[in-house]
Amino acid sequence: MSLYAQRGVSAQKEEVHQATEKLDKGIYPNAFCKIYPDYMGGDSGWVNLMHADGAGTKSILAYLYWKETGDISVWRGIARDAIAMNLDDLLCVGIFDNLLFSSTIDRNKRLIPGEVLSAIINGTQEFFDELTSHGINIRFLGGETADVGDVVRTIAVNGTMTARWPKDRLITNDRIAAGDVIVGMASFGQATYEQEYNSGIGSNGLTSARHDALEKTYGARYPESFDNQLEDKVVYIGPHLLTDAWELPGFPPTDIGHLLLSPTRTYAPVLKRLLIDKFVDIHGLIHCSGGGQTKCMKYLPGDFLVVKDSLFDPPPVFQLIRDASGSDAREMYQVFNMGHRLEICTTPEAANDMIGIAAEYNIAARVVGRIEPASKKSLRITTPSGEFVEL
Repeated sequence: MSLYAQRGVSAQKEEVHQATEKLDKGIYPNAFCKIYPDYMGGDSGWVNLMHADGAGTKSILAYLYWKETGDISVWRGIARDAIAMNLDDLLCVGIFDNLLFSSTIDRNKRLIPGEVLSAIINGTQEFFDELTSHGINIRFLGGETADVGDVVRTIAVNGTMTARWPKDRLITNDRIAAGDVIVGMASFGQATYEQEYNSGIGSNGLTSARHDALEKTYGARYPESFDNQLEDKVVYIGPHLLTDAWELPGFPPTDIGHLLLSPTRTYAPVLKRLLIDKFVDIHGLIHCSGGGQTKCMKYLPGDFLVVKDSLFDPPPVFQLIRDASGSDAREMYQVFNMGHRLEICTTPEAANDMIGIAAEYNIAARVVGRIEPASKKSLRITTPSGEFVEL
């Protein structure tokens, strides 16, 4: 049983999928987000989407760092995480503009004061203002902030994003075909529209990242930061403090806390460009969020073998986690994005143009794999170090 599972978390969310299996799959079942007819406008040429996501347990890391250092700015990053996780999912069906956002914040008032709420709410609007400068218009329509200490140990930061979009500008993944290549866009580095180095961690797998990297003293000092019914052997088993220094070649020195709290990169500016200039060449889009490098298997329109054998070298944050936990390649590549969080299925001829456009935003991109014909859906990963993962 993996460490992730022992901590009460599932990368594949089997029970969630079982619970929702009888629900309407929408009008394009292979699309990355559920798409419905235009109930709001009644136009057969348009569709509606409403998508919910959040920062997950990354908010606990922000809580720990804030308590240890007094640095309240980390909460602005949590606001960005909740937005990017929604936005980048919707980007994967082709939507990049005229979006509505409602936030949902549940807190334990005894532990989370008003100044933290202010940092999150103001950080939300600041991120929207930045995105507007890139032509990504998201309207902040408020939301719900609830004091529910009996339910939430610290704080949960989530949101819902809504869009109405023309049907003929959707990416539904139905055009993914044998012969396509997979262009992966790096989750790490510093894009032209980012203010600092991005570790690539995103907002998935943070339960493992926190417990695997950080030392036991955090559990003793902050029992509110974890499920107290977990076995001690899986609680804060790492060797590090959040304030331990970390050197990044070519970037200012940082600490492990900032590596783990690095705000989730949004691909909105570069993907908007691609969706306008290269729309017909985009056969499919996958956001490598929950499920990491196995996420693609849920959105294939037929029986294919997905081969990923030219992946990025994992950035330092993932090596730090793996060294601390001793996790095998299968768990790492199922839980984390391991270096790229966006995949584009396209033709070999179009791939170079897309890679070049990503470079204009200082985002590394490369052909990481391909789609091959098969008798069933399957995945074969060869890691840069030569390990194999098959599903």
